[in-house]
Parts: sequence; structure tokens; C-alpha cells
Amino acid sequence: MLNKLAIMALTLLFAALPAWGEEVTGKIQKVDADDRNIVLEDGTQLWLGESVSADQLREGTTIKASYEEKDGKKIVTQIEVSQ
Repeated sequence: MLNKLAIMALTLLFAALPAWGEEVTGKIQKVDADDRNIVLEDGTQLWLGESVSADQLREGTTIKASYEEKDGKKIVTQIEVSQ
């Protein structure tokens, strides 16, 4: 009985945790500020989440982005710019 309760508790705990995001690193090929979309040189398309600023994003800039897939789109949740 105790094992069943422990398994149920762990199942509920993991169900309540947010989904882990993915990460991608690359050089920006195209920036579409109106659509809040960037395309990396490898063809990866990313959409900027509402809390992510596009101010430093320029073509040729290398970035590292964390994202979550929502409705088939890669939505950036955090981004780091390196020159």
C-alpha cells in the first residue's frame, strides 16, 4: 500500500512540473521584427515569446536560445547574444 501511495505522489509531482525546454545555438540569418520571428543559418525558425526582447537581434549575430514547442512553433523563452 505504501509503494502505491509513493508512486502516486511521484506521478503527481512530475505531472505538475513544467515541460523542459530545448536549446539551440546558431547565427541569425533573418530577423522579422513585425512577426517577432528569426531564422538561423541552419533554417531553424524561432518565434520570440512576449517576454523576450528583439533589440539586440541582428543578422549575423550568434545566439543561444531556450525554447518550448507550442502549436508547432518554437517559442523562445530566453535568449543570449554573443558577438
